[in-house]
Amino acid sequence: MTIEPSATSGTGPPSGTPDLSKAQVEGMFEQRLAEAFAQLGCFNLAVFGKTGVGKSTLVNAVFGRDVAATGVGSPVTRGLVYYRHPDGFLGVYDSEGFETGTAGDAIVDGLRRLVAEHRTRAVHEQIHAVWYLVRWSDRRFERAQEQFVRELASLGLPVIVVMTQVPSRDGEVHPEATEFAQYIESLGLPISPHGHVVLTNALVDTFTNSPVFGLQTLLDDTYAVIPQVAEAALTAAQVLDIGRKKKAVAAIINQAVVVAAGVGATPIPFADAALLVPNQVTMIARITAAYGLPPNKSRALSTAGAVVLTGGATMAGRYAVTSLLKFIPGGAIAGSAISATVAGALTKAVGMAWARVCEHALSLDDAGRDQFLNSSQVTERFVGYLKEAQRYGRGKT
Repeated sequence: MTIEPSATSGTGPPSGTPDLSKAQVEGMFEQRLAEAFAQLGCFNLAVFGKTGVGKSTLVNAVFGRDVAATGVGSPVTRGLVYYRHPDGFLGVYDSEGFETGTAGDAIVDGLRRLVAEHRTRAVHEQIHAVWYLVRWSDRRFERAQEQFVRELASLGLPVIVVMTQVPSRDGEVHPEATEFAQYIESLGLPISPHGHVVLTNALVDTFTNSPVFGLQTLLDDTYAVIPQVAEAALTAAQVLDIGRKKKAVAAIINQAVVVAAGVGATPIPFADAALLVPNQVTMIARITAAYGLPPNKSRALSTAGAVVLTGGATMAGRYAVTSLLKFIPGGAIAGSAISATVAGALTKAVGMAWARVCEHALSLDDAGRDQFLNSSQVTERFVGYLKEAQRYGRGKT
């Protein structure tokens, strides 16, 4: 549902625009959330490596989920299954039980047909990156493995070679792992993006006390090789780099502030505040998607948004109109109208508060996140963060 200013001969929107009901805002939010997730597209990753190399552990460490265990799988070629996570923005091609030799040849033949077919499809349906995993303790890189990597690269796929389960101590990796990586690099393989093997350990080793490391480097290298249109989906899917999520959200909020300021370019009466709601609903839906919160939990999220974005004084609740405005330049204009500055500042306050709700949800474990998203705590935190914005002024949180 979209509310547009009525065409009149006056200089601004007509007064007395009806407020949106809570049910209307909830429905609008669910629709906009579905649209926001659809706009993310899907990041598709292919993961190869011998049995026991730690594929599931690595994928879970970077994406916070075992896609093969939670997604819907469908065979795409011999030895290769495509798993699409229910959230829709992450897909993984998994070579279950892959070994080198004949099995590898069969996978490459199937991939060759798959890649050729997918080149005619939308970008979000293509394979965006390949992780080829080598366990450090194998200490051998067979000729068949070398050939497999070269074949993958010949298909136009960016291949990142990842050494897994590498022990380290006091920030120094095992010297034999370093030596092994240098040997692989000396083969002159078409390794993306810089020709270096990424050394990682995705799980704390309680026996050797080896810490987790190398995952951020792997993620950075993955961003470096994928097409730009896949970055939004990768940002939503990954759980390592909250800074990238925050950067994407900041851009979303800034866009919404510009739109809000445009609506308030000619000051509108508070009675017409509902004119700003569709823009704010779209903003919080896009923020939710950017953080990668599960869209199937949208009911509690839409309810929380509706509580604040409806009522006689919309956008940030009655207290925002009566209290937050006094901190905004031009806000205290006899309490009668919303200017471009006020509209933008209130929209920013809503966006920043919603971002904090999402970040809190991400800080919880899976069980705690599900419990939070299904509770009234979403609304309570949203309103609480807005009240903090009220105290600090100018939409700062």
